[in-house]
Amino acid sequence: MRRRILEAATELIARDGIGGLRYDQVAELAEVNKTSVYRNWPDRSALVADALTTFGADVAPLQDSGDIEADLVDFLEALAAATASTQGRALLTVVASAREDPELRAIVDEVFERRLSILEHRLKTAIERAELPPVESSFLAEMLAGPVQLFVTRGPRAFTRADAARVTNVVLAGIRATHGT
Repeated sequence: MRRRILEAATELIARDGIGGLRYDQVAELAEVNKTSVYRNWPDRSALVADALTTFGADVAPLQDSGDIEADLVDFLEALAAATASTQGRALLTVVASAREDPELRAIVDEVFERRLSILEHRLKTAIERAELPPVESSFLAEMLAGPVQLFVTRGPRAFTRADAARVTNVVLAGIRATHGT
């Protein structure tokens, strides 16, 4: 039931924006009683944050195969596909509109913090295994995701696995080359 509610909320946010999100529509789309939505998310901001976080985690999971480079390539490829989807593009519009709305900005920041904590955990493991030197995870996340976002929103062709590998290799080479400087 929770998954259906979060999927419905994500779909509605993508379609109508956060300002247009109504609990009765979420309940109808999820095929649950409206009280189920309120009981699980009495705070609308929490529902939005959980929906956006779940969308991100579901469409671009970060695995631990023991190979940080392969894991980041997989992550970037999935991130690009999610961003290029109709729902992903709509959610990017919602995120972009957060600059003008402090409440929305707080929700978007919370979503990014949750996502960053997943990346931080994976990076910590990679550092412990000596796959990477110590690195600021938020900086690495921005360096990896930035090119994907630009490419998908402005690129003349689809973002490929080769593109994901190239971005990962360049960013990790830079991290390794500048370690200790």
